[in-house]
Amino acid sequence: MFTLGNMFVLMLLAAGCAWLWHNHGLREKALERVKRHCASLDLELLDENVAFKRLAFVHDGKGRKRLARVYGFEFTVTGEQRHQGSITQFGAHSAHIELAPYPIQIQTPPSAHVVEMSQWRQEHKRWKP
Repeated sequence: MFTLGNMFVLMLLAAGCAWLWHNHGLREKALERVKRHCASLDLELLDENVAFKRLAFVHDGKGRKRLARVYGFEFTVTGEQRHQGSITQFGAHSAHIELAPYPIQIQTPPSAHVVEMSQWRQEHKRWKP
């Protein structure tokens, strides 16, 4: 027989499954935001993954404390070292992305072609009267 207690347990399980499904969607949104952020800074997102770190009360842009999900991820600049990063989300909206200090690769301009003066004089001889 289907009792009220059985119905309560069934509804509790359905609510838990819906909550897990919703959290998975939020994690996917955080992953997409981190991928775009890393691409804009020319960083490589390692493991193509964000991992849930904690559920905490965090100050939002207006200074109020709100419940937020914090996800962690790892990135690299050179491919040799792993650096930590985190993204904070209030629901489906990303609050901010924080990156650990990392070395910046400076693009050096191609070296100028150096010409020896004697070689230049040979190539640019002028006819002398």
